[in-house]
Order: sequence, then C-alpha cells, then structure tokens
Amino acid sequence: MTTTDEKGHTGEIETPSVPADWLNLTSDNIGEGSPVDMGALLKANVAEHTERQLITGRVVAITPTDILIDVGLKSEGVVPREEFTNGRGEVIVQPGDVVEVFLERMEDANGHVVLSKSKATKMKAWEEVEHAYKEGRPIKGVILDRVKGGLAVDVGVRAFLPGSLVDLQPVRNLRALKGQEVEMKVIKVNRKRGNIVLSRKACLEEKVSVQKERILEAAKAGMPLKGVVKNLTNFGAFVDLGGIDGLLHVTDMSWKRINHPSEMFQVGDEVEVLILNFDEENGKLQLGFKQKDPSPWKNVTDRYPIGSKVRGKVISLTNYGAFVELEPGIEGMIHVSEMSWTKKVKHPSAVLNVGDLVEVIILDIDSDAQRISLGLKQAEPNPWDIITETYREGDHVRGKVRNITDFGIFVEVLDGVDGLVHISDLSWKRVNHPSEILKKGDEVEAVITNIDAVNQRLSLSIKALQPDIWEKFFQTHYVGDVVPGAVTKIVDFGAFVDLGDGVEGLVHISELSDKHISNCAEVVDVGQTYPFKVIRLEPGDKRIGLSLKEGQRRERQHREREEEVSRPAPTDESRTSLGDVVDFRGFQKTEEEEQ
Repeated sequence: MTTTDEKGHTGEIETPSVPADWLNLTSDNIGEGSPVDMGALLKANVAEHTERQLITGRVVAITPTDILIDVGLKSEGVVPREEFTNGRGEVIVQPGDVVEVFLERMEDANGHVVLSKSKATKMKAWEEVEHAYKEGRPIKGVILDRVKGGLAVDVGVRAFLPGSLVDLQPVRNLRALKGQEVEMKVIKVNRKRGNIVLSRKACLEEKVSVQKERILEAAKAGMPLKGVVKNLTNFGAFVDLGGIDGLLHVTDMSWKRINHPSEMFQVGDEVEVLILNFDEENGKLQLGFKQKDPSPWKNVTDRYPIGSKVRGKVISLTNYGAFVELEPGIEGMIHVSEMSWTKKVKHPSAVLNVGDLVEVIILDIDSDAQRISLGLKQAEPNPWDIITETYREGDHVRGKVRNITDFGIFVEVLDGVDGLVHISDLSWKRVNHPSEILKKGDEVEAVITNIDAVNQRLSLSIKALQPDIWEKFFQTHYVGDVVPGAVTKIVDFGAFVDLGDGVEGLVHISELSDKHISNCAEVVDVGQTYPFKVIRLEPGDKRIGLSLKEGQRRERQHREREEEVSRPAPTDESRTSLGDVVDFRGFQKTEEEEQ
C-alpha cells in the first residue's frame, strides 16, 4: 500500500505485524471477553474528538518518514518518525502498540489526521508537574546545564532550579551536577507563561527531617543503620544515611590499626553503622563500625598480666617507638627508652623493622585509654646487673677501644657495656687528645674506678696502672727547691711548666719578673727551659706553684758564689778568716740542696 504524507512524501506502508482480526475490530465485534481489552480505545474512537487534546490510538503502520496511527477517525493520523525514535535512531514502537498522542488537526491538505507525540509528552509532563505541585509531592528531573541564577532541569518540560535551592549548603560548582537525575519539589508553576520553579533543598529538608527521627531512634535503641560511603579522606569516611552525612572516623572502623580508610571501604560501598553521637544542633553525626563487634580490650588484663612475657608482631614505627600487635585489635607500644639496656636508641628502626616478631614484657595497661606499654629490653638480662655482680672498684679489666671522643675513650668491658676512660685518666702526662696515644680497635687494660648501675656509668682509668708520678714528686721536692722546667703553654694569667715525667706546674704572671709585664711572652717562650723555684705544693689537688724570678735570682746568686770561690787567694795574707769559711760552707750546703 502506498501513502503520501502532508509534506508530499510517498512511501510503502509496512504490513502491520498484528493479528488480522485486529484490523476489523469494531464496537460490535469486541467485547469484554476479547483477547485484547480495547474497550477504552473503542470508546475513544466513537467519541467526538476535538483538536488540541490528548487521545489514544494504535500504531497501524511504519513508513521511512512517518508513523501511522489509528485514532478512530475517518483516516489514520500521521506522526513524524523521529518522534518515536530513541537516541540510537531506533524506532521504539511497532504496529499494534497503543500510544497516546496530541491531536493537532483533524485533517491536513492530504486528508490525514495530524498528530504529535512530542506535544503529547509535554502536555503529560505539564499535567504531572501541576499534579505534583498541588499534592506537594516530589518529581524527578535531569539537570541540563548551568544557566543564569541556577540550573536548567528537564522534567519532561524545561524547568528552572535556583542555585540557592540546589542543596542544603551552598554549592560552588553547579556545572558539576550536569547530567544528574535529582528529586525536587515544584514550588511555582505557570503553564501559560511556561514557567516552572523547582527546589531540591525543600525535598532534602523533608528527607532530613524524617531521617533525623530515624537516626535518633536508632541511636537510642543502639540499632545499626545502612548507608552509602560518599567520600574518603585521610581521617575517615563520610557516609550518606539518606540525606544526612555522618563521619566514620578511621579509629572507629576496626579494632585493628588501619592507616587509611581505603583499606576497608571504597566510595559507593553500602555499610551498616552505629550512631555513636548525634549533635542535632550543629548537624554533626559520629558513626561507628567496629563497635558492632565486641571489644577485644574487655578483660585484657586477665589475658596479659603485668610482668608477663608475650610475643607480638611489629606493625608500625614512629619517631618515639614501635607498635606491636599482640592479637587482632590489641596493640602495645615499645618506647625507644625501653628498647635497649645499654644503647641510646634515637629511632626504633635502629633496633626493629616492621614485620619483626618480638618477645616483650607487659609493663603497664590502661584499659580505659586502650593503651599497653611494652618493654623490649626487659625480655633480656640487664648487663648492668652482671657488671655489679661480677666486678668491684679496683678490678682490672681488658677491652677494645670502641669509640674515641674529645673527652676520652670508650672501652667495651662487656657485650653492650662500655666504660669511659676520661682524658685525665689516660696518662699521668698531659694529653691534648686521646688519639695521641690510642686508636679505635686497640685492646687496653684499665682499672675500674667507679660503678654507677643506676645511671649506667662505668668509669675506668689507664694511668692507675702506672706509679703516681705526682706522689713521687711531692715526696722528693720541697718548697724553696729550684727545679728546671720547660714552658708548655702560655695563658693570660701565667705559663704552664713541664717539670718532667708528666708533672706540671704553674708560674703566675706576677712571678715571671720583678718588672710589671702585661704579656707572659715578654719573658718566656714555649719550649724553652728555665730555672723555677717551688713556692707552693698542694698534694691533694696536685698543684705546684712556681716562680721564675725567684729561680733566676737563686741562679744568679749561685753563679756569683762560684765566681767568688774561683778567685785567687790574696797574696798579702796567708790565712783565711772564720767568716770566709762559714760563708763557703753555707754555699756548699745550698748547692747540695739544689742538686
């Protein structure tokens, strides 16, 4: 069959793929018992139609350009094919389908009834919007695009959603909502002007009000609520409970330690949570997930008595300690100060690694704060106990030089225990730096001079193995003696003098010369040897006071006497006077004392 549309296009009508008896249906041969209930359709067919109204018809044929629909008039109605085509270009009806269309004209120039599917859809949409407005119920729509002042929304017809009514809180990026299907309420409608105003905020407020009551009831009863994970952050997850967002903090996700919420949840996951706290006034909702299971901290002191030794796995390291998992959900911390008896641990990584299995001692438990203090060093014998039990002051020990510092050397006496030989205890001689006499790795012998187990300090002395040169000096020298000495160091207030065998004395600047001097270098040079008179001896403090001017004066006197003795005797006298003899003997005695 050939047909022509109102635009003059011709085409072959497809043979309807419907039962043949449908084509001959009339009000006389269709009843309630017919296989197809067409009662309402037939009534519409025989009723008197008027233009510009919605009517029901049946698709009878599909042409390349049009859809032919029988609406009960003397000729079929014509609808452009594209009005029944989806986005992929496919026709969405077939012969026999009952459709609702808009009657534009009873007859066009070609005698066809002019129908419109799109206008029917819009009319239905307007009716739906008006009904929703009157009944106060929400409708769904798809956000089309950002427009001035808000958003354009498709609800079957174009509508306007003001930006201030998009959400409960101001939305900065309205374009991000494009393409989303949302539920809104109609707050204003005017068909004549084609004006529809929507409010998503009103719909959300209603949902929130209902949801608040549901949340309060669940909080009182301790019942879980279902929600959807909306967003993940470093500190937790935000869960949508049907219009109200709650925060599920990372510490409330599991009794076990987790580093990031993504280890347990992903955006879009449906979760069941408990209401921990609901601040209705400020709109803050705190959620819990781990609380659905019994706390492993219950009766924890019974399972882990203080002082007991347990095994655990190192799960994380911080600057101040290491966290050890004793069982799922139960963790303890080893502080850096509890990691070694002998070493000062600056960072746990120097002793432990994540994943290590360790034996620790339970030091303390705070069940309320869910904290357990652990000790690593306490699981091993304290080497300082061995030191105090094995050694006494005065004992000789041998060990290797483990470290050299400006103030002394550290000698390993026992595995993990070092003793300090202070620079002053290295030698009876003056030592400027320990590296002058020892190097790292040297094996030395020393004497224990002090054991302080409380502060973990062991003092040693190497010079104590040698005779005390100071004691020998004080036993063989007296105030008034003149001794030779080499200047080793010049300071503002005087000069230090080496008197031999490491014994050192001090000559004050006032004892350098009878003249007033401001700089010791005016009188003495480092490395030069001079005669010094001993003017002060302090054995207890190992101090020796010297005088250069007195020593030089004594030396001059000595030379003068020697010169006097070496002079020839007077020729006019053959005998020596008694005074000369006494004076000579006195000189001899002084010379012997000096020697």
